[in-house]
Amino acid sequence: MTSQNVYILAIESSCDDTAAAVMHNGKILSNIVASQKIHEDYGGVVPELASRAHQQNIVPVVAQALKEAQIEMSQLHAIAFTRGPGLMGSLLVGTSFAKSLAYGLDIPLIDVNHMQAHILAHFIEEDDFKKPPFPFLAMTISGGHTQIVKVTSYFDMEVIGETIDDAVGEAFDKSGKILGLGYPAGPEIDKRAKLGNPKAYTFTKPRVDGLNFSFSGLKTAILYFIQKEVKANPNFIETHLNDICASIQYTIIGILMDKLKLASKQTGIKHIAIGGGVSANSGIREALKSGEQKFGWTTYIPKFEYTTDNAAMIAIVGYLKYLEGHYSDQSVMASARLKL
Repeated sequence: MTSQNVYILAIESSCDDTAAAVMHNGKILSNIVASQKIHEDYGGVVPELASRAHQQNIVPVVAQALKEAQIEMSQLHAIAFTRGPGLMGSLLVGTSFAKSLAYGLDIPLIDVNHMQAHILAHFIEEDDFKKPPFPFLAMTISGGHTQIVKVTSYFDMEVIGETIDDAVGEAFDKSGKILGLGYPAGPEIDKRAKLGNPKAYTFTKPRVDGLNFSFSGLKTAILYFIQKEVKANPNFIETHLNDICASIQYTIIGILMDKLKLASKQTGIKHIAIGGGVSANSGIREALKSGEQKFGWTTYIPKFEYTTDNAAMIAIVGYLKYLEGHYSDQSVMASARLKL
């Protein structure tokens, strides 16, 4: 068995997407995601429903990943899986399945931190896909997380800033709920923001020391603003929806960029990478690109399918750990609040 011919099966089940991927020597052969539509009716992820759906989806998703990769289970060298952080019920499904499969095949089991995977997704072997050099700053932004991480090597990461309350994805979704938009609201706000004036309305940015973030105050400010305007004009939201979305997005991006600028200044690091579902937002991508001109940054943005929750990012961490011999044993347990 050489490092030149390694097949990894990866499983991701941290929230409401059941995903499986097969990687061969750092290259993705398949990346399958089964999304759960049921949560749209509830305006957010319902943990009990999520874990039940994972139980239904995991076998067909893994079977499809192997079929698309055109390999047999007997060819696998290791099973990588998301240990945490995430929803406990969802994590348990993926963890139990991965442990059983690795045990049955008598191959190494590798546990992966979901947040580390968002960062290391940048190292998946892809044509025309530039990889950040060490050290770099990673901003991981998703429905559950907002962090700035100093990355010194694959396995040496330090969180230097994080949210003290809501994550940026929650800020988008909760703002969308106030405006009567569906769940998840982030993509809809992004779409409408392109049609609106980002400076139509001003929302105060929360003041938080250092590199930490806060979004709960902004959410409250948006709620009070909308209530006041709707009282004066019942049609305010539908008449000005694009401008409201553009102003909300402009404010949120401003908060993220202010902290990223400060982090770059404090560390002297000008290589900036982003990851997590919210990094699919077009406004954030444009702001990062403009940072290249303004601040001399070099920015790294992964392919869209590697930004939202997926198993390809779990596979690359599994592969890198496999090469180092960093295996888990059968006593490993899911951890909902696993730290980076």
